[in-house]
Amino acid sequence: MQNNLRDENMDRMFQAILKLDTLDDCYALFSDLCTVNELLSMKQRFWVATLLRKGYIYSDIVEITGASTATISRVNRSLQYGDGGYSRVLDDEEQEQ
Repeated sequence: MQNNLRDENMDRMFQAILKLDTLDDCYALFSDLCTVNELLSMKQRFWVATLLRKGYIYSDIVEITGASTATISRVNRSLQYGDGGYSRVLDDEEQEQ
């Protein structure tokens, strides 16, 4: 994560997220914390990351998700050069299947 984002309040928020036990708890917190559009954008980026990891090409991802090529490119850069967040959760998800 970018160092300029990390502070005590961000740490507190993430600690609170880590304490959530159920899917309903996640829905409740995130629906209070984020707008519907923010949540839909996060969902779309996560979906794009999943498809990129599975080897889908941009044009197919656009058609499947409705994401712009700019969004797909941003997610791809995060997968390739980011902090490893997508890879960590996608690896865990793949191992659970």
